[in-house]
Amino acid sequence: MSLAKQIETDYISAYKAHESLRVSVLRMLKTSIKNRLVDLCRPGGELTDEEVLDVIIKEAKQRRDSISEYTKAGREDLAAKEAEELTVLETYLPRALSDEELAAVIEEAIAKAGAKGPADMGRVMGPLMKAYKGRVDGGKLSAAVKERLAALQG
Repeated sequence: MSLAKQIETDYISAYKAHESLRVSVLRMLKTSIKNRLVDLCRPGGELTDEEVLDVIIKEAKQRRDSISEYTKAGREDLAAKEAEELTVLETYLPRALSDEELAAVIEEAIAKAGAKGPADMGRVMGPLMKAYKGRVDGGKLSAAVKERLAALQG
């Protein structure tokens, strides 16, 4: 079953079970998917699973950013609501890489790219972002790669 169809099925189940948070998040997600279809000039069509995953990643990132901003502003109530929404979205994302797995894939990518220092950041980041899409936060990955490449040079 495609990711979009799974979201639709889960939405109907949540609606019937009166799970208001889940219904709200999935309704928002369905709307974002439809908006993406319009952006791609494919109204009435379907997105591939990868395109749906991109939409989910974007929505999850928005929630993480909102949590950060609400926490800075002292609005724990709003941060908690965003965290609950993020939990629902994360059920549709692939399992995130652990710190040990992340370190291992960075080492492998550096070796494969023949990277010698920070100047080779793009050659390492590109393949990693593509291979582990949705499984690693771009900011966290960037910081870890930058740190590792700096250690190679110094």
